[in-house]
Amino acid sequence: MSTLAQGSVEGGNPLVNIGIFALFVIVTLVIVFRASRNTKTASDYYAAGRSFSGPQNGTAIAGDYLSAASFLGIAGAIAVYGYDGFLYSIGFLVAWLVALLLVAELLRNTGKFTMGDVLAFRMRQRPVRAAAATSTLAVSFFYLLAQMAGAGGLVSLLLGVEGDVGQGVVIAVVGIVMIIYVLVGGMKGTTWVQIIKAGLLIAGTAVMTVWVLGKYGLNLSELLGSASQAAGGGDALLNPGEQYGESGTTQLDFLSLGIALVLGTAGLPHVLMRFYTVPTSKEARRSVVWAISWIGLFYLFTLVLGYGAAALVGTDTITNAPGGENAAAPLLALELGGPVLLGFIAAVAFATILAVVAGLTITASASFAHDVYANVIKKGKVDSKTTEVKVARITACVIGAVAIIGGILAKDQNVAFLVALAFAVAASANLPTILYSLFWKRFNTRGALWSIYGGLTTTLVLIVFSPAVSGSEDAMIPGADFAWFPLSNPGIVSIPLSFLLGIIGTLTSKEHLEEKHKEMEVRSLTGAGAEKASAH
Repeated sequence: MSTLAQGSVEGGNPLVNIGIFALFVIVTLVIVFRASRNTKTASDYYAAGRSFSGPQNGTAIAGDYLSAASFLGIAGAIAVYGYDGFLYSIGFLVAWLVALLLVAELLRNTGKFTMGDVLAFRMRQRPVRAAAATSTLAVSFFYLLAQMAGAGGLVSLLLGVEGDVGQGVVIAVVGIVMIIYVLVGGMKGTTWVQIIKAGLLIAGTAVMTVWVLGKYGLNLSELLGSASQAAGGGDALLNPGEQYGESGTTQLDFLSLGIALVLGTAGLPHVLMRFYTVPTSKEARRSVVWAISWIGLFYLFTLVLGYGAAALVGTDTITNAPGGENAAAPLLALELGGPVLLGFIAAVAFATILAVVAGLTITASASFAHDVYANVIKKGKVDSKTTEVKVARITACVIGAVAIIGGILAKDQNVAFLVALAFAVAASANLPTILYSLFWKRFNTRGALWSIYGGLTTTLVLIVFSPAVSGSEDAMIPGADFAWFPLSNPGIVSIPLSFLLGIIGTLTSKEHLEEKHKEMEVRSLTGAGAEKASAH
């Protein structure tokens, strides 16, 4: 059995890990610099000149979507909690189906680069673009903060870096590499990083999955039985309720989290923006098929990896390791293939964080430069070839700097609620507005503003006054107690409220936009005019 000590994985070789990290960064930087040669216009910078095929984009979407939380968090949750942990895999996969079937192709046909384009198609440009940019920046910031803080803890664990200064340096390095990717390569460079990362992640998890199953004669039921035995006998790991217990409040909290995960994905701006990188709606549909295939396959692998870690490493060893549940996959790699496999899996985890933060940064910078600067401040009178791209690059530097500082400040905090908050904001502020814009012809500017700002404000207020921030042992501010809202995940309240605010705002406004909706409906369903719209 692997044991852990001194804040790092004992038996692992930090020099091997650093070498594999460095090799990944060098290879991807070379690719990013090569991709940057064609990044001249706003379309090149934001949408890679719409030059990626469906299979390429589908693989990049998988790379963007499968974050470190998916890889390390879910494998760890399955190893420690069994069935309840696997519910995360199911939730993320179902969420993806909702995003693709309801939103993806329609958005690609209607918009140009951002969510603000879709809303502004049939409403008053400046207020809805400002609102869309606000919610995009909020979602991106919370998600980015969680990824950066997680990067500090994870890489410190794998490299044996100890102390606040060491973790701060790790977070700064991740941030600087991410800024270089976005600054130099734009969407094209970022997309190639995501394709490489998806390939490494799926290849690495596939090797480990076959290896684990091979130890049990390729028999899944033998593996499940062995995991149960290792966890002290009984069927605790195979039955529901291990993580969320019998309490009505904790079960309602889990339901609320599930709703936010399933609906939030369809409103995550960095995932939606990927659909603008393909040339036609047919390629967008092919992207969908490839993305679902890779993501579904990956989540099946996490089931084997989680139970494999429980059987071969042991839940006690995992929970007592630095990094807790997140250490399950690295410890399993060490158990199976020694320091070399651990180094490879460590590099994959690092690549995962880099690819996701690069995707988030380019989305946030595009939203500010395209929606706020070009269309709100300059009222559409801006040169997309020079000024707008320059503003986007400056914004990427600012966002990167804020993410580094925020990640360093949040590294010791409970960051799980930041991910939940990002999904809750996406589901509350973005999804109702997108669905109403696409499908409700009476929807208007006031409805969009009430829905976005109402959903965003409600989510933030409920989170601030929830047990995630104060009043519980693992709260962000452990000593204080001003929590009056009982749930850590506000989605069950904020999402329906945002839908309701959209209806009330629309019906109390005299603005009628039915004619514009007809034009939008034709374009969203057929793609007619979408290519022309993307050219300017």
